[in-house]
Amino acid sequence: MHRITRPTRRHFLATALAASAAPLILPSRVWAQPPSKRINVGLIGMGMMNRGHLGGFLNMADVQVVALCDIHKMRLDDSIERVHKAYAKDRESGAYKGCAALGDFRELIARKDIDAVCIATPDHWHAIPAILAARAKKDVYCEKPLSLTIAEGRAMVKAARENNIVFQTGSQQRTEFSGHFRKAVEYIRSGRIGKVKAVRIGVGGPAKPCDLADEATPERTDWEMWNGPSPKRAFSHVLCPLDIHKHFPAWRNYKEYAGGGLADMGAHHFDIAQWALGLDLTAPVEIHPPEKGDTGLRFVYANGIEMFHGGPSGCTFEGERGTIYVDRPKITSTPEDILKEPLGEKDFHLPVIAKSHKQNWVDCIKTRAKPVADVEVGARTAQVCQLGNIGYWLRRPLKWNPDKEEFIGDAEANKLRSRENRAPWNKA
Repeated sequence: MHRITRPTRRHFLATALAASAAPLILPSRVWAQPPSKRINVGLIGMGMMNRGHLGGFLNMADVQVVALCDIHKMRLDDSIERVHKAYAKDRESGAYKGCAALGDFRELIARKDIDAVCIATPDHWHAIPAILAARAKKDVYCEKPLSLTIAEGRAMVKAARENNIVFQTGSQQRTEFSGHFRKAVEYIRSGRIGKVKAVRIGVGGPAKPCDLADEATPERTDWEMWNGPSPKRAFSHVLCPLDIHKHFPAWRNYKEYAGGGLADMGAHHFDIAQWALGLDLTAPVEIHPPEKGDTGLRFVYANGIEMFHGGPSGCTFEGERGTIYVDRPKITSTPEDILKEPLGEKDFHLPVIAKSHKQNWVDCIKTRAKPVADVEVGARTAQVCQLGNIGYWLRRPLKWNPDKEEFIGDAEANKLRSRENRAPWNKA
């Protein structure tokens, strides 16, 4: 099974004491917030996603960003400067230097002044920080897909539940994008297209082995830490860009680090599909890959609904009385009248929540309620993507037990539920 290391007790104590001894200087706008409403947050991984999250957190009066972590010094320094400039505006002195810059996520997690962490690293670095944060009683926001392997996802759920933390998966389509996805879920679960027979999810293909050329490791980049638990290999700028990039790096394509396009956007769209079907706490029971090609795999659920990997971008729900198509720019139906008639009081309605995914997480930290994309939901969504990848890799029909989270009668497939981490990240 996928084993997770933990820092030594001495390391944790040393960093925690250092953090608690450091003065915490807060901007004036945060002083006005009662302590019960201010959440001290640390961010791990300052790539494209967390730089976007950082901007959101800096505009939230009930959040204080106190520490950032990255293995790339240029990206880390740039993000730290953004925090200092943002908080300096609210101080009479016009200066602020209170955000810590760290190169090791374990030091961030050990800080006593941090209530919660936001993890937006490459996928192979989701599980270990999230589990260690849970053990340290920090609430967690972790980007999608939640885990690299099925075993990791279950370990993350276990850690969150055992430590009673609020854990939000970064499935932003549940809250944002003009409410199109929420509307689709409500109309489908209200029976507006009748019984759903099939769902088509248009996303990229499965992950492939990394075949990139070796490069010299640049200065100010801790490549050994970036690669972490994955198999040892030389640096590549395709995986870890050299600068403050404005693109999503292609580590997403390679199975050592991620689940390919199938898991990247698939973690968003398969999530909506299972949510609309009322099946987001379970998984398919059959996986039928095509003989060749990177599209066309078919999932079958216990209730007979089929879900296909392939089709137009987004989610297409085919029912007895019509079709609903939804993607980030729009939602449409065939016939058009399906979406024109408003839902009534007796129809299915999702709970009203904040329209910001991060704000939903922060609100739930205060109330201790489950967020809209709770860790169990995130693990199950990632599992669909992982089952799809395994189907493509093995190219044969597979039967899956969602309750036991194991393949039925297939030892080779069951081995692919986890992987052995590279030392020193392979110790319990």
